[in-house]
Amino acid sequence: MTRPERWPLAALLAAIIAALLLTALPRNPALRDVLNRNLAAPPDARVVVVGIDDVSLRDYGNLTTWNRDLYVRALTTLRQAGARAVGIDVLFDAPAPGDAALAQAVSWPGAVLASTPQLPQGPHGWNTTYGVASLNLESGAVRSFQTAYRSVDGQLWPSFSAQLARLAGVPRPLNTQPKILRYVAPDPSRLPVFSFRDVVNGNVRFSDLQNKVVLIGLTASSSPGNTFPDSRLDLVPGVELQARAVSSLFGEPFRVVAPWLSALICAALAALAVWAGGLWGFGLALLGLGLSAPLYLTGWLFPGVTASLSAIVGTAFVAAERVWTLRRLGSLDPLTGLGNRLAFTRAAEHRWNSRAARPLGLLLVDLGGFRRVNEVYGRAAGDQVLREVAAALRLGRTRRELVFRWGPTSLPC
Repeated sequence: MTRPERWPLAALLAAIIAALLLTALPRNPALRDVLNRNLAAPPDARVVVVGIDDVSLRDYGNLTTWNRDLYVRALTTLRQAGARAVGIDVLFDAPAPGDAALAQAVSWPGAVLASTPQLPQGPHGWNTTYGVASLNLESGAVRSFQTAYRSVDGQLWPSFSAQLARLAGVPRPLNTQPKILRYVAPDPSRLPVFSFRDVVNGNVRFSDLQNKVVLIGLTASSSPGNTFPDSRLDLVPGVELQARAVSSLFGEPFRVVAPWLSALICAALAALAVWAGGLWGFGLALLGLGLSAPLYLTGWLFPGVTASLSAIVGTAFVAAERVWTLRRLGSLDPLTGLGNRLAFTRAAEHRWNSRAARPLGLLLVDLGGFRRVNEVYGRAAGDQVLREVAAALRLGRTRRELVFRWGPTSLPC
């Protein structure tokens, strides 16, 4: 294992750059997507989706023409089945037949209606619980949500998912801090979505709905405007994304590794890469990236890409030092560290052209009796003498003077 000649300084500089790199890349959204896709959360059995599917639209017609008594019948079935909370992810903007019956049905304390930040308490003034059914679109996909959103007048209103989680006995602090929308792996052993038509007609097992949080929303393939790309860039109905948000709130929220600790890890990886030298930095880069997966599984978010880049920064310092050393080896005397004949020739040619403005002088120093030193005390002693003379000349020169070793026993300067 070889280290750069000035590795303490290089390690310090690499550590500083790594810490600064963290300020530029504190979050790694691409890494978060990869972890979210490949370390999917298991389905939460407490959350059920009732989809307004193609069959329901075929039987009852276009959604905008429905008599809202259909929702009343669905709510009646769900209450009889013992559902703990029911959220209807449908915006009832315009008046329609059955509004009076629906207004009475949703006055049940376990019901939540979707609303918008523009009208957080709905357009009708019904005596029910509302939740802002917004989701955060980031880089063309829904990757996060919030427990609260601000209305146009700046007031904070609970989100649709936060209201349902609260009714299920899992209240979360209301704030606008984005939270990761956990991807939920499908479970082939159970029905992921119940048909709205079956719920309206009561053709469901009550045991499948008892004590569950039920979300009703549009899932029909003929309604692409209600689907959104998720972190996998798959088109997913909005109600299913809301169900994921509720499931995410049921679990412990993700915590972010403290910035000072992340900066310390990044700096340490960069410094270790310089100290180790060679290609060890790439191994440390894989280690920094690999830390993200176990931390993610335990509920911690760590900028693994930034940590990996920090180790590569250290490796870049090692490579730069190697290149610099190799370039200097051809013009250095290995024994004294002074310039060799090649370096002297280059310096002389460079200064010769400007000799009119800057007078050029040459001093040759010859060590008398040096051969006798080698004969009496040995070659190692002679080498030590050369090193000491070189150090003395280097120490005594001015900034404009250069020192070279010309031959076996002479030092021109």
